[in-house]
Amino acid sequence: MLGAMDLVLGAVLPFTPEEAEIAASLWQSTRRYGLSLGDRACLSCGLDLGVPVFTTDKVWQKLKHAIQVRIVR
Repeated sequence: MLGAMDLVLGAVLPFTPEEAEIAASLWQSTRRYGLSLGDRACLSCGLDLGVPVFTTDKVWQKLKHAIQVRIVR
């Protein structure tokens, strides 16, 4: 099963302590949008890796951070 996921998603990377700190730092500026810890974790990975994040949650477009948000539907 993991082999099939790797083919579709690419490499699975660990959530690092640095990304956890970024996620925590996002709480203040994102709480008005109702983002969950999981949402902030995804955003922090994108910020840390310098890659766009993909979501179906349109509220992410309102964020004022140096991150590219791509809505997939």
